[in-house]
Amino acid sequence: MLNRSALQQFLRERIPLSTAMAVDVVAAEPDGVTLRAPLEPNINHRDTVFGGSAAAVAILSAWGLLFVRLRDEYPNATVVIQRHAMRHLRPITGAFTASSSLADPGAWDRFVTTYRRRKLARVSVKAFLHCAGEPVGELDAAFVALELNTA
Repeated sequence: MLNRSALQQFLRERIPLSTAMAVDVVAAEPDGVTLRAPLEPNINHRDTVFGGSAAAVAILSAWGLLFVRLRDEYPNATVVIQRHAMRHLRPITGAFTASSSLADPGAWDRFVTTYRRRKLARVSVKAFLHCAGEPVGELDAAFVALELNTA
């Protein structure tokens, strides 16, 4: 199972935006991934977190959950976002976290069965943003896992 430091290394090496935003992996477990980001590199003209930064950290958390869950058993799976909706509940005034979970934990078995059979499957993931212990945003997203033919 992929651990926190391995996910951190992957993000730093393969997703440069995570480094520019100073994203840190707090937890990387099969039931959820939590990322943390500071205000400073994500600040907007109102001295709060830029909405795009908040959405990006939420998407990275949701994507990271699928990466963690698929990496060992399906290393050839490529996970991409298909759609997302972000709700910003209030301005983010400091460091914040994004914690992800499957939208429907019972859908995982269907997702894996479909992926195994078709090398293509879709699953929904949620991410919740918090700042100073208060909810500040919510992400609903659908991701697709597929096996790309790189030959």
